[in-house]
Amino acid sequence: MRALLCKEFGPPESLVLEEVPDPAPAAGQVLIAVEACALNFPDVLVIQDKYQFKPQLPFSPGGEVAGTVEAVGEGVAAPSVGDRVLASTGWGGLADKVVAAAASTVPVPDGMDFVTASAFLYAYGTSQHALVDRGHLKPGETLLVLGAAGGVGLAAVEIGRVLGARVIAAASSEEKLELCRQAGADSTVNYETEDLRARLKELTDGHGVDVVYDPVGGPYSEPALRSCAWEGRFLVIGFAAGDIPRIPLNLPLLKGCDIVGVFWGAFAGREPDRHRANIEELMGWWREGRIRPRVTATYPLERAAEALSELAERRALGKIVVVPAKDARDE
Repeated sequence: MRALLCKEFGPPESLVLEEVPDPAPAAGQVLIAVEACALNFPDVLVIQDKYQFKPQLPFSPGGEVAGTVEAVGEGVAAPSVGDRVLASTGWGGLADKVVAAAASTVPVPDGMDFVTASAFLYAYGTSQHALVDRGHLKPGETLLVLGAAGGVGLAAVEIGRVLGARVIAAASSEEKLELCRQAGADSTVNYETEDLRARLKELTDGHGVDVVYDPVGGPYSEPALRSCAWEGRFLVIGFAAGDIPRIPLNLPLLKGCDIVGVFWGAFAGREPDRHRANIEELMGWWREGRIRPRVTATYPLERAAEALSELAERRALGKIVVVPAKDARDE
């Protein structure tokens, strides 16, 4: 099979496409023929040895896949060979085949194509866990989403609307903000051209925002925290800007607000029953048409490194998906 390999840590252009032996599922695992692999920011970090998990070299990045079960390991009762599944694998997805824990797979519902399925779990799982379990977002509250045109950001915009919140989307260009409005954002802020704090004060009539969803970090975190309302919740999702901000701890004291960490992967592993219930709710929202992944481009496996560069340089809108089939194309 083909696999895009990280043989030494570095930027996306250092990755190489090679023929490697097919993996075999161990006990409790399944082998998935990959039909689509969605890209996420941790894929950029892991190939640079900047992620909290450290796979052994060589490895393939790509932690979110959808495809067909090709073989099952010992002791696996479900899924079965031929089943359509999606899975969070950590890495290994940028290949023709990948192994995954059987318990971590999710059936792809009828009517959902593989590209959509691959782009579903990470963004919506993270955003739902953040806003519901950690942020306790309530109807009528105001939600600020930073980096709102990325995969998790757009998912947060949509779920915020599902939960009955007023959603303010912040991003760095008018093109990105238009995508946020299409996803349902009530108001937008261009934090490249506008003063974030001043604009948020204007949009909230001085009240501030109740929940901040921050997958960006860097220079935007502190002004967003300063814009929190009394008893607001600041959700730490990630650091796509590259810098982990140092927050003055007098701010949560003065505002009576919470800074809340969101680690969806650990939650899924530690609380599998709640995780499964969350997925069922998300699938229900998808069936009702209330949420839908916005895949803006697909790439063949031969161009997966180029797709990762789009993500690394923060030029991506929505979700980018790699389709191993030869006829994948930009859309």
